[in-house]
Order: sequence, then structure tokens, then C-alpha cells
Amino acid sequence: MIKTEKVLHLKSSRGRKVRVIREHYLREHVPCYSSLCQAQCANEGKVLSGEVTHYVMPDAGVARDFMEILEFREIQGIVFTQTACQAIQHSRGRRQYNRLRSLLKDPRHHCILFANEFQEYSYCPREKGEPQDKWQTRCVYHAAVWYHDHLAGLKPVVMITEDQTAVAEYSSLNCGVYVLCTQEYLHTFWPELQAALELYCSIAQSLQEKGSEGTEREYTEHLPAEVLEAGIKSGRYIQGTLNVNKHRAQHEAFVRYEGSSNKSSELNSDVLVCGGKNRNRAVHGDMVAVELLPKGEWRGRTTALTEGPGEEKGDETQSQPMATGRVVGILQRNWRDYVVTFPPKEETQSQSRNSQRILATPWDQRIPKIRISTQQADKLQDHRVIVRLDSWDSTSLYPNGHSVRVLGRAGELETEVQTILIENCIHVPPFSEAQLGEMPVSSPESPWSVDPAEVITRRDLRQTHLVFSIDPRGCEDVDDTLSVRSLPPGPGGQRLELGVHIADVTHFVKEGSLTDLEARARATTYYLADRRYDMLPAVLSADLCSLLGGVDRYAMSVMWDLDAQTMAVNNVWYGRTLIQSSYQLYYELAQALLNGEEAEVPELGTHHVLILLNGEETEVPELGTHHVLILLNGEEAEVPELGTHHVLILLNGEEAEVPELGTHHVLILLNGEEAEVPELGTHHVLILLNGEETEVPELGTHHVLILLNGEEAEVPELAQLPPGERDAKLAQLTQALETLTHVARQLRAQRDRGGALELEGVEVRAQLDEDRNITALVPIQPLEVHETVAECMIYANHWVARKIQESFPQQALLRHHPPPRQEFFNQLQDSARARGFTIDTRSNKALADSLDRAVDPRDPLVNRLLRVMATMAMSNALYFSTGACPVDQYYHYGLALDRYTHFTSPIRRYADMIVHRLLTAAIAMEKGAGPAKALASNKELEEVAQQINNKNRAAQHAQKVSTELFQCLYFRDKDPETDERCVADAVIYTIRANGMLVFIPQYGLKGAVYLKNREGQVVSERQDGGCDWQTGSLQRYLDHITTTTAAGTSTFNLFQHITVRISVQPSRCHSDTIRLEVVSNRPHQAPESQAQTPQPQGARGRSQLVQEVVRQAEEASQQAEEKRGRAPKLSKEEREFRQSKCPNLYSLLEEVRELALLDLAACGAGGGLGAAAQACATSA
Repeated sequence: MIKTEKVLHLKSSRGRKVRVIREHYLREHVPCYSSLCQAQCANEGKVLSGEVTHYVMPDAGVARDFMEILEFREIQGIVFTQTACQAIQHSRGRRQYNRLRSLLKDPRHHCILFANEFQEYSYCPREKGEPQDKWQTRCVYHAAVWYHDHLAGLKPVVMITEDQTAVAEYSSLNCGVYVLCTQEYLHTFWPELQAALELYCSIAQSLQEKGSEGTEREYTEHLPAEVLEAGIKSGRYIQGTLNVNKHRAQHEAFVRYEGSSNKSSELNSDVLVCGGKNRNRAVHGDMVAVELLPKGEWRGRTTALTEGPGEEKGDETQSQPMATGRVVGILQRNWRDYVVTFPPKEETQSQSRNSQRILATPWDQRIPKIRISTQQADKLQDHRVIVRLDSWDSTSLYPNGHSVRVLGRAGELETEVQTILIENCIHVPPFSEAQLGEMPVSSPESPWSVDPAEVITRRDLRQTHLVFSIDPRGCEDVDDTLSVRSLPPGPGGQRLELGVHIADVTHFVKEGSLTDLEARARATTYYLADRRYDMLPAVLSADLCSLLGGVDRYAMSVMWDLDAQTMAVNNVWYGRTLIQSSYQLYYELAQALLNGEEAEVPELGTHHVLILLNGEETEVPELGTHHVLILLNGEEAEVPELGTHHVLILLNGEEAEVPELGTHHVLILLNGEEAEVPELGTHHVLILLNGEETEVPELGTHHVLILLNGEEAEVPELAQLPPGERDAKLAQLTQALETLTHVARQLRAQRDRGGALELEGVEVRAQLDEDRNITALVPIQPLEVHETVAECMIYANHWVARKIQESFPQQALLRHHPPPRQEFFNQLQDSARARGFTIDTRSNKALADSLDRAVDPRDPLVNRLLRVMATMAMSNALYFSTGACPVDQYYHYGLALDRYTHFTSPIRRYADMIVHRLLTAAIAMEKGAGPAKALASNKELEEVAQQINNKNRAAQHAQKVSTELFQCLYFRDKDPETDERCVADAVIYTIRANGMLVFIPQYGLKGAVYLKNREGQVVSERQDGGCDWQTGSLQRYLDHITTTTAAGTSTFNLFQHITVRISVQPSRCHSDTIRLEVVSNRPHQAPESQAQTPQPQGARGRSQLVQEVVRQAEEASQQAEEKRGRAPKLSKEEREFRQSKCPNLYSLLEEVRELALLDLAACGAGGGLGAAAQACATSA
């Protein structure tokens, strides 16, 4: 080892130049991290493959300015030098340096770090008077020469640089070491990588023109970092994340003062930042330091509705003044990829003479226009393009950036969907061959089977436990199964064993594997309106990890020994098991089995025909006859015992009608006319004859259960069994379901006593065709079996949380739901008070009880909207590491549990995979064995938790925006003046200064209705309830708003039903938006054609518009493909492993009762309430 000195010329945070001398030690043996090494270097961890054609070594300038190109996974064999890394750290800051470190650690990227400045023969001391950039280039070249010689010339080394002098000086000095400029390197070695070439040109042009701005200062300079740090500690400055109001992006932004030490007693809310000058070049999402303005300059939030970005005004009606400040410094830039739209040609020409520098408008209205240097402005007009920000100097009105990739023409469905993904930082490429290579083999020719060695180490439940799953119909990714059985009586009395068995995903996905890293990066499965992007490859999610019926599967199980009466826990067992699910039930079938008991129906007034409805008795007085015929799906069903007539009910041999009866699938006629029985409009109907079980050959024997859609409710696993064995097994299954329901009721009651909340959620069923394509989203009435399954999952999550937290107090992954801030309940309390209700928000128990009492018997939507308002007041439920949070903050407010985590859905949530590994380690530690791999530290786990939280928010927001996109596409081509589908009933739920916010149940969306237009006119009500625009005034009150014109005064009350017209407000640069206009101050009266057909509610309406939009887009795409003669865009791998056009949306709602919460981020104004509920149903 040789000791030397290294002189560093650094710049302090105040801008002063500092000369630092440090001791520097050189070593002869430094790892080269190449598989071709002949010198037996201590190469641990990631090494470079010898199969690449060459190794490439970027100099400091290329690594600093063109990092985005080096991140392409196709470019392999990259050797980053210590010199280049230190240059990035000193010139680009921590964010860029951490990005490089992540790249080096990621095994999916073929690159390594060579510590050239510690290697005795590659180190180059800086010569006196030598410019730093020249010295850095010389260091990298010497490192390239040493690397080539160290590998005995087995692999050529290419150094890339932007210094043309270095290319001329070094290119011919050493054989086997080539020096090229970056562009020449890409053209020579990666000519097929067109995206990298285009990105290089974009970055190079941006760098070339970076210094051409004027010198006149447009913004105040940011304060130095050390001044900001001292100011934050003293409380003078407030630290927080800038959040721009998307409805008033030019004027309003807010900074939440989390993490600051400001002790101002008046500071009990966010800090308002008004205008672009006070924002001082901060971009939405940046971490900033804010200085409060004098109280005399404080302003309030704008309470008026804003019709669009161009309609913003600075003098709108304001709320009470709040803390107001200005940005004095940027603590951390959180820039990401942005989607922009290039302007039309006329705008481009007006911006610059050479048409190379243009102002592109971001899709996200919260982001300012971005100046981009390009020579393709004409070609990219009206296209969506991905750009990245480079800088924003105080002399520039706009930030500078460069284009990365063209998405497509604005307005096309695929372009808009990809825009949503990019804007939410969702990156879902096809699973790579290397990742798929880690998957077990499972094919018809070579089916997968359990490993005999695994059977020995697991508890085998295949012969001892009746295991079954209850999922959405057609579900293919079955995460969870259940079991329940009686145990021999103990000292305390009767005992039960409840078991929750979850897919053992971590058996197949090893920690640190390529598949694991990809799952961690995705963090969740992403559900959009017309597709889904899976977290894991389909061979796992839909096959080996899916707990399908009749096949052996690995599971992680939790089993409780319970007191049968009190549900007190006698013992809990955790461990890995081997199971075989006996029944793969769907929700409706499970409920039909629960309700399939014989019962007396006194209301029928006869002993000849007995109809059971969900276990309740129903009356049909007219059915005093013994002649019965059942039709199924519109076809005749002959009952030999009763005759073969073509009518459903015969009365004394004549066709007959029962006025109270009538459903689409079970029809009963009386006097030749059809009619309905409201009591039968439910899921399950059992028909008995003469009080006995009746055999109908066409429908099966004995227990004849008919679902609402007219299909037979049959347990497939029992269909082929002899009648005796079938009845015995059916009785066993039914008994298990009844016991499970009894247990779940008591578990729910325990949480209710603790204050568990049940907020607004939407339950839908995804109907899929034979090709697994979605055909409809059918709204379902709440079934108790939903609650039963969800309660068991909550119970398992709670007990696993207890186990891992007790085993690893400082490094367990839990999920908490902090209590909401009381001021967030103001709108809920004011709205409820206007309806005569009082909402107590002092605790979750008080809130739950208040919401249960706030029921208007005349309008059930009132309670629904109040629960939505309560949901919007909630804080987000978040993952955290136990070592980063005090114990008193573990509590889950919504579920009323002291500890909670996610354990039950590892197929679609990475957090569950982490919890499975922690549980496995806890079990091993209990047995005296250490974990197979060191657990993540508290710091590492907290970083992963934050990343998962961010991805979950992105997934929820992407689904919400996707739903809004399809709503706009559905209505875009319809004439709102003539199309009946564009007129709907709406409920007012918020009063604003110039209008109101309404909810439209038919389509599950909400939006703004303006009562004052741009010309100053207000809505005036005619005598027939219709509305016109007239000159007048507007007056807002707490629970209503009035307009006064020459024709009189019109009043719009909170929770009032009105009629609105739906249209689409197009936008070239941003997303289209739904526009609502009041048509009548009265509830909507559907036309006769609509009245005869029941209108779809919420999810059903959304499903229809999604289907229509997808069909139109597919037809247009198919026609275009036929014209071009090209194959479809999506490859087989993309269709199979990246996305599915058949989102099993039920899997998103499996825990709808567990979750019972909507995230605030997914419930913003202008979106669909139903969409938000779908997006956030699993947010607990």
C-alpha cells in the first residue's frame, strides 16, 4: 500500500472555493469485477459477463450529462470509474449520485464500479495547472488502458467522451483501447437502438443552447443550503413539499409544514403560496423552504369553482386568511418524466426564429411550460412527448428540458393510456427473458408438482382439513383460502379451529432475484379501466401461486384455536403448509349455499308452492295451486311430476299472473300479464313444492338454487358424484360456511366495539367471457359472505402483524392509519348539520356511530355522500418500519386495531411478500434457527416502505384518471343536446361561491356545476323547473345557494336532486374533462324508453362506457392495421406477461370490507366517486 496526498478544490455552500488536502492510499489489488479476470481479484457481487463484445468506460462528462443513455438495459458491459462517480457527486448533487448508485446495485443493469483512484497502476495525480475536466478524462483513459491490460487483452475497451481533443489525442495510443465520441459509439455499436440515438441528440442540443438565456433576473436567487438549514432549525423557515392546486395552477400552491420546527400558534394549516413569483421556480413535488409573509399580506383559499386554466382570476372569493409565504430555497428537486404536447406550427414560429426552441405545454396542469430545444417541432405537432427537466435558472421564465421519447398523437386511446402511466411514474415493461428464466417449468407436457423434500418440511393439510376459497367468479389469481373445523372440547368448553391459508409466493420468488427486484420496483399490480399490469409473471400469479381447486399448492398458514362461544384465542400456529383446496367457490354461490335452508313462508297462504329468498320468507298470495313450471334462461324446463305446459304458473289449468312477481329469469304469470315481485329481485331463489324438496331433472336434483342471472348455482366439484355422497359433502361444506360466518360476525362485533369504521365503497362483479375479456361490471347487493371473507383476512393480517412486531421490534413492516386532522371534518360536519344530523369526530368510535345514525329514510344517497365526505377527510393508510415510528403511532384508525399489516395478497402486493419473509424468519427464530438471509435494517425497510407507499398512491391515481379518460371518451362523440344518455340525475353535495359540486349515481362520477358564467349571467329557474341564463346576482349560504334575476329567485339546496347535461370539454394539451350544466332544478325524469329498462348504477354505467370506448378504439386500430398491412403492436410476451385486457377487478375489491376506506388522493374534485372507491377499496 502506498500513501500519497490528494488535493481537492471544492466549493462551499456559500459559494467560496476551498482547497482540501487528504491522505490517499493506493493498492496493488483492487477488484475489477469482470468474469474474464485472470489475476484472481476478489470479485464479490455483480460481475461483468465475458459474453459481451466489448466493455465501455464513459468519462466524467458523459457520465454526468448522458446518464439517461447509460441507463438503457440494452447497453451492457459498462465500467463506471471512481473518477466519474465523484464528478457526478460534486457537480450534480445527491439525487443524481444516488441514481448512479442504484444503477450499480441493480443486477438488471450490466454495469460495475471500478475504483481506479485506489489502484496503484491506474491512479493519475493531477498536474499543476491542469484543468479538472482534462485531468478527469486522463484518469478515465488510464483506467481503460489498465483494465484492458489487466484482462490480458481478452476484451476490447471503448472509452467514450464528448471531448474531441481527447479523441484525437488518445484514440491511437493503445491497441485494444478505443476512444470515441458518444454519438459515434452509439452509431457504431448500437445502431438498432434508435431511442438512445434520439435521446442523445435531444440532450446534446439542450446542452448546446443552455447558456443562451438572457442575463436579466426573473426570480430571486435561492438562499444557500447552510442558511436554509439553520433557518429551518430555528423556525424561521418552514420545510415541506410544494403541492400546486391543479384547478388554479397559476395562482395557488400549498406547503404542508411537516418536519419543521415552527412554533407559531397561528400556524395550524398548510402555508399558502400565491403566484409564480412567490413560488420562485419551485415545481410541484419539490421539497422547499418557505418564509412566512407579514400577517397583513396573508390571503385565503379560493372558494369559487374554476372553469379551466384560462379562466383563473386573482380576485376570486376567498376563505378566511391563512398563513401565506414565499419560497426562499429548494431543498430537493423531485423532478420526474413529464408528458408534454408540442404546440401548433404558428405558435412554434412565434416563439423563435429558427424553430429550435419551443415552449411545450405539460399534460399535468400543475407543471409550468417547458422550453425544449429541437429540430423536430413541425414533425411533433399535436403529439405527446416525454421530456425531462434540466435546469431552471433565475434568469429564465421557464425551465429548460429535453425530449426523451414520442408517445403518439394526442387523443388516441393508447397514447392517452401511456400518458397516464408515465405521469404516475409507472414503468411496466415486459418481463425479461432472464426473469422468466427464473420461473419453474409448468406446461401441459411437463406439469409442475410438489417437491418431496418440501413435503417433509411443511405441515400437510391435504387430508385433515376442508380447505376452500371464496373469490369473484372467474378469479384466476387466488391468494387466499380458508378452513374451519371443530376441535375436541377443552377445559373451557367447545373449541374451533379457524385457518387462513395464503399463497406461498416467496417460495418461488427468492429475495434479491431478478423477479423479486422487478416486483419491488412495481410494488403492486396496476388496474386501469380496460387492462391490468401484473406485479408477477403469469406463470406464478395465475398458476403456481394461485390456490386453485383440486391441485396441491404451497401455502403460508395462520390457524387459531378458538373458544367456540367467546372467540377467545387459546393458541395460534404460524407456518408453511401444503394444501389442496377442495372447493373453489364464488361469492354468489357461497351465499346461495348459506341461504339454501328450508323454511316456512306464511305469507304464501298455501302449502303447494314455497319460495325461499335469502333465507327469508316471501309471500305470493295468488299461488294457491299445485301446477308449477320453471323456465331457465328463457328455455322450457319440463317437470315431469307437474306437467309440461309452457307457462310458469298455472291456476286451475289456466294461464295466470301474479302482479307482485316478476324478474328477468324467474317469471310467474297470472291472467296472462307479466308483473314484478320486488322481494324476488335478489340473488338467490329456492323453489320447493308441497313443502318438500322438488326434483327438476333439467336443473339438478333436490336443492334447486337459481341465481339472479338465471344460472344454476351448482358446486362444480360435486356435480359428478353419486347423490348420496354429494348430499353428504354438500352438507359438510354448508356447515363449514355457516360456522365461518358465525366466527366472522363475532370478530366484526369485536372491532365495532373498538370503533371500526365502515365508509363508502363500491362493490362490482367483473363478468368475463371465455377469452377472459371483461364484458360487464355488474353491481351487486352486499352479501354477508363478502364481510365473512374480509373479516378473516383482517384477522390474519392483525395476528401476523403482532407476530412479526414482537419478533422484530425495530424492523417489521406494519401498516398504520393515523387519525385525521379535525379541521378536515369541517365540510362533513357542516353538510350533516344542514340535514339535521350531528357528526361527532372526537374518535373513530364516535364517528362510526354518528354516520350510522345519519340516515335519511327518504334518500339513501344522503348517508352515502356523508360517508364519502368522511372518507375524503381521512389521512392515508401507510406502510412503515417499526423502528421508524413510536409504538403509540402503530394504531390503525379505520380498522380499530393496535397493529396491522398486509399478509393476505402476496400475488399482487410486494408489501405482503416482505411480511411473508419476516414471518418465516420469526418462525425460524422461534425454533432456534437464524434467518436464511440477513433481514433488512430499519433504514432499508423504511426506504422500501416509502417506495411502496408512493407506488400505491400512483396506482390509485392512475386508475382514477383512467376511469375519467373513459368517461370522456364515452361522452365525447355524443350530442349532449339530443342524446338521452347525456342527461342524468345529480345530487348536490358541496356548495361553492359560484356553483356547486354534484354526484351522478348513474355513472358514478362527480363534477362542478356553475351557476354563473363568464359573461356574469346566472342560472334562472323557469316555472316548469327548466333553467336559463339571465342577468342577475348570486348569493351563497352554508347549506344552499340562490340566484336572483328579474324572473325571481332560484334556490339550490344541499343534497337536492337536480337534472344535469353531460358534455366533454376538450383540451389539446391536457386531459379532456367532463362538463356539467344544470338543465332543471328538479330530479331527472327518465324518458319512457329508459324507464322501461332499469338504468345501470355506478359501476354498471362505467362498464358500459368502457366497453363501448374499447370497442370503438379496437375497431379503429384494426382498420388502420389492415390498411397498413402490419401485425398488431402488442407482442405475445406483452400480452402474456405485461398486461391483460381482462382486469379481474374483483381481485381489487377482495378486501372491500377490510379496507372500508378511500384514500384522499383518489377522491379529488372532478373524478368519479365510484372510480375512487374502486381505486382505494384496498387502501386500508
